[in-house]
Order: sequence, then C-alpha cells, then structure tokens
Amino acid sequence: MAKRKSFGGGGMGGMNMNSMLAKAQKMQEEMAAAQAEVEATEVEATAGGGAVTVRANGAKKILGIKISPEAVDPDDIEMLEDLITAAVNEALSKADELMQQKMSSITGGLNLGGLF
Repeated sequence: MAKRKSFGGGGMGGMNMNSMLAKAQKMQEEMAAAQAEVEATEVEATAGGGAVTVRANGAKKILGIKISPEAVDPDDIEMLEDLITAAVNEALSKADELMQQKMSSITGGLNLGGLF
C-alpha cells in the first residue's frame, strides 16, 4: 500500500484555514467601512474654465450643479449642455477613482475582478 504525503496542518499546503478566513473577514469589514467612507466623500469637477461646477459623492450621486451666468447664452444652449455633460462625467470619474484608490489600499492591489 502506498504512503500518503502529509502537508501538515490539514491540507492547503500547511496554511491555517481559520486564519485565512479571519483575514478574509477582516478585509471584508475594512472594505465595507472604506466604501461607506468613500460614498460620504464629495468630489467636485468643473468645465469651461469654471463656467459649470458639479459636486458628486463617492456613491456617484450628483449633489449639485452650479452654472455661472456668463455660461448662459440663449443662442447657444448646446454649448451649456456640453459643459454640463463634461463636468458631470469628470465628477463621476473622480468618484470612481476615489473608490478604486481606497479599495486598492485595503486589498494591497489585488485584482478582485472589477468588484468596485
């Protein structure tokens, strides 16, 4: 009868499964706290040299839009629409970047399949 090789410590190449699960749970708790912190953080973006300013939070909710009077030209509404779109997109990009930075600091740069 052939002898079985023992890797010591119950499988997983000697890794302690309870320790690994505890670390995973701790990381999950840290990630939840970080996500809540990021969602409460505000970001701001401008377009047109400050003609349009958009505030958003880390949850990608628009909190406010300010439009300077100089940006309002009744004969060129399309330009104002473009400025608003650009500022909103920039604010949402900043919110994404904020979330990615925070999660990366917790996971140590692990690629978790785009979960965030």
